[in-house]
Amino acid sequence: MPSSPINNIQLFKSVFRGREDVFAVRWEKGNKCGYMPAYFYDPYRYRAHKMNGGTFQNYADKEYLPFTEKEIEKHLNGEQHIGVYPLLKDNTSWFIVADFDKVEWVDDCKKFIAACNEKGISAYLERSRSGKGGHVWIFFEQPYPAIKSRKLFISILEQTGVFSLFDKSSSFDRMFPNQDFLSGKGFGNLIALPLYKKTYEQGNSCFIDIESLEPIQNQWDFIKNIQRISTMKLDELHQIHNTQQNISASIVPKLCNEKLTIRLANVVKINRNAISTSLINFLKEELNFLITPFLIKKKMGKSPYGTERYFKLVEEIENEVIIPRGFIGKIIRFCRENNIEYNFSDERKKLK
Repeated sequence: MPSSPINNIQLFKSVFRGREDVFAVRWEKGNKCGYMPAYFYDPYRYRAHKMNGGTFQNYADKEYLPFTEKEIEKHLNGEQHIGVYPLLKDNTSWFIVADFDKVEWVDDCKKFIAACNEKGISAYLERSRSGKGGHVWIFFEQPYPAIKSRKLFISILEQTGVFSLFDKSSSFDRMFPNQDFLSGKGFGNLIALPLYKKTYEQGNSCFIDIESLEPIQNQWDFIKNIQRISTMKLDELHQIHNTQQNISASIVPKLCNEKLTIRLANVVKINRNAISTSLINFLKEELNFLITPFLIKKKMGKSPYGTERYFKLVEEIENEVIIPRGFIGKIIRFCRENNIEYNFSDERKKLK
């Protein structure tokens, strides 16, 4: 990647737009690493504060650094790896990103991108910093409500079979932004930005060709030609998907007043909208089984690529979750032990 002339920096800032009053910077200390908001502070005053037993958390004389071209230039030159907070103060965002990891990330990214393209949505694949995952970026012409964009693209993930609340093997990890609304206690989640020089030189943190998985030769020309989806198109797609009943409102179910209903017939049927996060995690653990060929390949030191890892015994149809009736005892026991209220209905046909 060539040096960072001013026009490239401006292009970068116009595409990867988030909050401008704050940004995040990566830190590393020993074996630990992470991201935190970038601050401006007087190092001499902070040193005195620290000598008196203070910490950075309770050091008051600091302020957030804004997201400027100067910070972007340091990112592109490898001086710091920065991230943006995509969720704006009005709970909209300029883009949405699907994050994938695990062994199957390449296949799942391709499926998701193909599904987006079929709907007239341009989606772009970035290999992550580690090289062991991918980010699928979708850009908007104008900031769009996160509650609507997240619902739309999660439903596309579900319809392509890439994501399910009950699937342990899915490589899909999260969306950026990862929440519909700001809580008032922070900036929401951040996403690390591409083209950080040090990882880019390793073939990571850059946009890649979806077939060869090689870095796009000219990243700047590629970024310059990124297509953004219009608000009208997003509204149209949201309306279409909103009328379909087989989608989740969120990756993590929201609290609702609907009571859990468990119906026992030849299978167990549970009303999907009332399933709590704890019950979802329980079903995910209990009803996903490692497949023998996958285990054999792992033990023999062979690559399990392309081999299904789990066999899932949960079926999702519209507003219900279907489970083999042999698990009814475990489900009832879990609900009782975790104080989950439920209505039980035995709909098995009685023999006369």
